[in-house]
Amino acid sequence: MHHWVRAISSDFGGTPPQPRSGHSAVKVGKSKVVVFGGLVDKKFLSDIVVYDTEAKVWFQPECTGSGSDGQVGPSPRAFHVAVAIDCHMFIFGGRSGGKRLGDFWVLDTDIWQWSELTSFGDLPSPRDFAAASAVGNRKIVMYGGWDGKKWLSDVYVLDTISLEWMELSVTGTLPPPRCGHTATMVEKRLLVYGGRGGGGPIMGDLWALKGLIEEENEAPGWTQLKLPGQAPSARCGHTVTSGGHSLLMYGGHGTGGWLSRYDIYYNDCIILDRVSAQWKRLPIGNEPPPARAYHSMTLVGSRYLLFGGFDGKLTYGDLWWLVPQEDPIAKRLTASPPRNIPERKDAGSVNDDFRSTFKESQTEASPISELQRRLQISVSLSNTRLPIMDELQDKELLELASSLSGETASGNSQAIEALREKWKKSEPNLVKLKELGPLLRDYQRLIYRYHLESSGPNLQHDFAGHVKYQFYHVKNVSQLRMGDIPKLVEEYKQLHV
Repeated sequence: MHHWVRAISSDFGGTPPQPRSGHSAVKVGKSKVVVFGGLVDKKFLSDIVVYDTEAKVWFQPECTGSGSDGQVGPSPRAFHVAVAIDCHMFIFGGRSGGKRLGDFWVLDTDIWQWSELTSFGDLPSPRDFAAASAVGNRKIVMYGGWDGKKWLSDVYVLDTISLEWMELSVTGTLPPPRCGHTATMVEKRLLVYGGRGGGGPIMGDLWALKGLIEEENEAPGWTQLKLPGQAPSARCGHTVTSGGHSLLMYGGHGTGGWLSRYDIYYNDCIILDRVSAQWKRLPIGNEPPPARAYHSMTLVGSRYLLFGGFDGKLTYGDLWWLVPQEDPIAKRLTASPPRNIPERKDAGSVNDDFRSTFKESQTEASPISELQRRLQISVSLSNTRLPIMDELQDKELLELASSLSGETASGNSQAIEALREKWKKSEPNLVKLKELGPLLRDYQRLIYRYHLESSGPNLQHDFAGHVKYQFYHVKNVSQLRMGDIPKLVEEYKQLHV
C-alpha cells in the first residue's frame, strides 16, 4: 500500500521551483534532483532549481558557461529531453514559443557550468516532445518527437564521450510516429509507451527496442508487447519512473484536442512489474493529487516526488510525495479506510474528493480542530474552502515585490521574501493603501501554510499568548476599517514568515 502526502514547508529548506509544466527533473549523481525549464502562463523558463536529497534543501546554483551566442546556458524552453550521465545533465531540443529547438547542452553539476556542445555525426533535427533515456553510463538513446510539421519515428544514439550522434537503422515492423510518449531503458531494451500519433490519435501501445547494447551484437529491431493485467488507458504527457523491480506510470492526458481543456487528465498509478511482466494497479490508501500531464516524477530513496504539470486550465506548482505506508510521513494522514480510486478522474472531480475527504476528517479530536482552538481561528467546514492563492499567482503581490526589489532579486520568490521583510519592519502608517490587498492575502496565505496546512508538525510549537488571527476570513480588503490596519500589520509580524 502507498499513500500520497502533500509536501509541506518542514520537509525541506530553501525555495522550491515556481509552477511549471513541460519541464525536466532528473536525478543527477547520488543526491541531486535538477529541475530545468518549463512553461507557465505562456512564458518559457530557463532556470535551474536543485533539490539536495541529503540536505533536504532547494537551492538555485549560480551557473557559469558560454554558448555559441554568448549566453550562459540554454535559452528558455519546454518539452525538451534531459538525461543524466554521472554528474552531467544533457539537454536536447524542446520548444520556445512556436519554434522547435535543436541545440545540445550539458551541465556539469560538480561546478555548475553549462557547455553548448558541438556535435558530430548524424545530428537529430530540431524537435519537441521527444523522449530519451540513458544507456548504461555513456550513451543516450532518443526516439520520436514533433518537428512542427510531422511526427517522428527516428532513433538516435549519442555517445557522450565522443559527442557523436548516430541514427540507428532499424528494420522490420516500426511503431507509428509519435510525440509526448515515454522512453525508459530497462536492462537491454528501450520501452516506449503511448504518445500522440500521426493521425492525431492518442495511443496506448507498448514497444520494446533491442540492439542498443553493443556487447549483445543484436540487430536493432522493434517488438510490440501485449502484457497481461490492467493495462493503462491511452495517454501522452505521462511519466514513467523506474524503481526497483517495477516501472511506475503516473498521469498524462487522453482523447480530445492537443492540450485542450476538453482532454481527460489522469492521476492514476500503474505499475509495470518487471518480474511477472504484467500491468498492475498500485494500491493507494488515499485520494491522489489533482490530475495532470507534463509534470515530473523523480525517485528519491523509497519516495516518489511529483512536481508541477498542467490540467488544461491550471499550471501546478505543488509538490507531492508518493510513499509506502511504513514511511514516517504517511502518519500525517488522518486515518481513513483505503478506498478504490477510479481509473479516470478529471481535476474537478479530484478537488471535490479532497473537499469531501477533508470534511470527513473534521472531528472534534482532529489535529486541525485542536490547532484552531489554540490559535483562536474559527474555521467552519464551509470556510475550509476559502481559496488560498499561491503567491506566484498573486499578480498584485508580484508587481509590488518586483517594484521594491528592482534588479536586486534573482527571481519572483526572492523578491516576495524581500517584500515580506519590508512589511515585517514597517509601521502601520507607512503601509500604502495599494499594499493592503496583497498584504491581507499574504497574511491569510501564511496562516494557512504554516498553521493549518502543516498542522501536524506545528502543533508542537507553543503559541505564546494564544495569538488571535482575527482577519483570516476577511474576503476583501474593503471590509477592513481604518482601525483594523494596525492590528492586521501587527498580526502579520507575529506570523512565522
